[in-house]
Amino acid sequence: MPYHLPPLSTLRPFEAAGRHLSFKRAAEELNLTPSAVSHALQTLEQWLGSPLFLRQHRSLALTAAGQALLPEVRAMLDRLATVTAALPGTTPAGSLTVSVAPTFGLRWLVPRLPRFRDKRPDITLVLDTSHRPADLPRDGVDVAIRMRQDDWRPEEGTNLHASRLVDESLVPVCAPSLAARLNSVADLAAHPLLHVDSVAEEWAAWAARRGALPSPTAPGLHFDTVHMALEAAANGLGVAMGRLPVVEGDLAAGRLVAVLGPPQAIRTSYWLVTSRVGRNRPEVAAFRAWLKAELSALPPPGQRPV
Repeated sequence: MPYHLPPLSTLRPFEAAGRHLSFKRAAEELNLTPSAVSHALQTLEQWLGSPLFLRQHRSLALTAAGQALLPEVRAMLDRLATVTAALPGTTPAGSLTVSVAPTFGLRWLVPRLPRFRDKRPDITLVLDTSHRPADLPRDGVDVAIRMRQDDWRPEEGTNLHASRLVDESLVPVCAPSLAARLNSVADLAAHPLLHVDSVAEEWAAWAARRGALPSPTAPGLHFDTVHMALEAAANGLGVAMGRLPVVEGDLAAGRLVAVLGPPQAIRTSYWLVTSRVGRNRPEVAAFRAWLKAELSALPPPGQRPV
């Protein structure tokens, strides 16, 4: 008996548009044009005989039919991606694609990768540091390193597995030339504070644990990335809020000095995320074991020199 199925080429555009509630973002994810996504959805709606989206001015919403269909299509695509990823030969042996946030990748992971290469020269690493969330296993990503709340777990029903790698903590950092002038929290008032707008709560979170910040007398500086703020601190422009373990390499090299410690624990951690099937690949297991060994070698936050 033949299957009575909708046009299969329309299902991925529908799932992406339903997840993003945006034709433009769905098109960017699928490397299509927005008009191609719109055409695919019109084809699917015509086949179903029912609208799936409410197309409003500058907004998109799912109809009742769309809300009913979306989780079923997503589950089908997830299942198909998981099954095919597990087939022999689907993923090249000796290859590992890692999705990692740019700052963690640049300042913590990359400086340590020579040790992984020396340990496992047979594994070819591909690093993806784009800001878009990796959609395992659909995006061809084997491992994602993500920062989440310390009690985070993947949603029920997903094909993801997550294990906590390391907890984060905060400590102010600055250039060695400035460190000698920072002996108390009150001393911060005389020096520019370096802020990252995407994590604007960092200084307040540290102050809540360490003591209220004094009113600054020196103008601060604002940046759009953690990397830029840390580089500014290393060049003597002021005091940045450092996140451990991201700044471990800078502290060890003496480019930055931690001041006004000890580091203060916060409710964010780095997690290793894989698909449930892919977590058992030898390359994934080797990378996971190496990561945990590297992180376990770090001293506890309370024992780090300041």
